[in-house]
Amino acid sequence: MCPNANLMSMIKEIENREDVFKLVDTFYHKVRQDSLLAPIFEKHIKDWPEHLGHLTDFWETNLFFVRKYKGNPMLKHQKVDAEAGHTINEQHFGVWLNLWFQTIEELFEGERATIAKNRARNMGTFFHVGMFKARP
Repeated sequence: MCPNANLMSMIKEIENREDVFKLVDTFYHKVRQDSLLAPIFEKHIKDWPEHLGHLTDFWETNLFFVRKYKGNPMLKHQKVDAEAGHTINEQHFGVWLNLWFQTIEELFEGERATIAKNRARNMGTFFHVGMFKARP
């Protein structure tokens, strides 16, 4: 028997809000331990359970086309970049994206996992460009 057989049998399709929360929670646990990303997130997020709820709404909206997320993530990212002295760059987005892909691949497979990867890649580019355009 393959030593990773139990792990492999746990990988599944993203099917519901609970799966989205598992993805978001596992991912941000990694972000909070990353030496590049953690200082930025820890400075700006005061209530992690509330933030994880918003992010679950965001990704559930993106993966299942439900209308749960309300907000303007571009403005939030621009504000964080401004407060960081306009120092957020492609390395931050690259690390963020790599952790996202890694988390998806550890937990999920299938069409929605692929969509989650593609949307994250597109959003990362969109936010990076939007933050750059908002700089003085």
